[in-house]
Amino acid sequence: MKRPKIALPDAPTTFLLSRRAFALGLPLLAAGCVTADYGQVSDGGHSISAVELTDPSLARTEVSWSGNEKPGTIVVNVPQRRLYLVEAGGKAIRYGVGVGRSEALNFRGSAVIGRKEKWPRWTPTANMMSAIPRYRAYAGGMAGGPDNPLGPRALYLYRNGHDTYFRLHGTIEPETIGTAVSSGCIRLFNQDIIDLYNRVPVGAPVKVIQG
Repeated sequence: MKRPKIALPDAPTTFLLSRRAFALGLPLLAAGCVTADYGQVSDGGHSISAVELTDPSLARTEVSWSGNEKPGTIVVNVPQRRLYLVEAGGKAIRYGVGVGRSEALNFRGSAVIGRKEKWPRWTPTANMMSAIPRYRAYAGGMAGGPDNPLGPRALYLYRNGHDTYFRLHGTIEPETIGTAVSSGCIRLFNQDIIDLYNRVPVGAPVKVIQG
């Protein structure tokens, strides 16, 4: 029997935009190089649905970068709802993200990617099960797959050798990208988390900026 999708709370309900409207919006990204493809993907025996963007600025894009972070560093700007992967030559790849629905839920400071998983298993934390009782049914974990809230990939944030329980991951709710609705982890479009997963190794530094 197929498991029901686990919808995370407080998500907006409107999302789809026609491909024509998306194309008309592309001039807004003229300052950067659009490198994204959000078509349907077959991965690990699963099908990942295509994404149609309401906001073209959420598309994966190469932009200028003036920070002093080393290439390979991931920078998450929580107020902007954007993640940057710093590249050489004053460039970065920008991704739209969804963040915690309150400042207290969001990770802050520095970490490293301590682990990477394809089609990761999801286990709600004790706090999540207390706040959302229906999650108790998954106390033993939920196998990876298209209905899993973590999506097709997860990058696990570690600090001082310990799991922080914060992740960069995909989503079954693409309409939440660019908003503050999650339980604290950073979510990306499924096509984007696969792209990021392929670009960064275990040990890559991560900086999360709250303001």
